[in-house]
Amino acid sequence: MSHEFKAFDYLVFIGRFQPFHIAHREVIDIALEQAEQVILVLGSAQDERSIKNPFSITERQQMILSSFDEATRKRIQFVPIIDLYNDEKWVKAVKDGVNDFIAQHHQNENKIERKTGLIGHFKDDSSYYLALFPEWQLVELENLKNQLSATPLRAKYYQGEIDQDHLSAEVQEFLIEFQNSEWYPLLQDAFQQQDDSPVILPDESV
Repeated sequence: MSHEFKAFDYLVFIGRFQPFHIAHREVIDIALEQAEQVILVLGSAQDERSIKNPFSITERQQMILSSFDEATRKRIQFVPIIDLYNDEKWVKAVKDGVNDFIAQHHQNENKIERKTGLIGHFKDDSSYYLALFPEWQLVELENLKNQLSATPLRAKYYQGEIDQDHLSAEVQEFLIEFQNSEWYPLLQDAFQQQDDSPVILPDESV
C-alpha cells in the first residue's frame, strides 16, 4: 500500500469489462492515484454467457489483474453484482456489496469511517447510474484520453479479429486462448444471428 496521502480510502468503479480495454485501464490508473484501494464492481455477474456478456467473473478478473504489476494487483478488489433490472434493487446490491467488502476488510481494525467515492465517465445515457449514489463523492472524468466502448471490440472478436490498438498484450493473450474454448464458436454463431439470449453448451441443453 502506498504511503503517499490519498484523498479516498476506496474508489468504486462500476463496469462489465467485457472485455477489459485501455479506457478501463485509464480510469483505474486515475483511481489508484486518488485512492488506496479501487473496488471494481463487476456487473452482469450471473453465470450465463451471451454475446453481450461472453466472459465469466473469473475470466474478467484474470484479464484485469494480468494487466497490472503484482504490487498494484493488491490494491484492486472485486465485488460481483448480478443484473437485477430494477434500479432501486441494483443500487442496494451495489452499496451492500461494497460496504460488506469494506467491513470484512477492516473487521479487526478500529471502526473508523472509510472515505469511499465513485469514479466514472458520463459517456452516454447508459451512464445515468453514476448519479444514483449521492452518499459517495463522485470523481467525474470529463477528459479521458481513451473514450471507448467495448461493443465494437466484441463485434471484431466474434469475427475473428483481436483489436491490438485498444487491448493490453495480456488481454490479447487471454482472448487468443479463449478462441480455443468450446464457448467461442457458440458465441460466434450467436453473434451472426444477433441472438443475445444465453449461450448453452450442447451437453447442457439436454
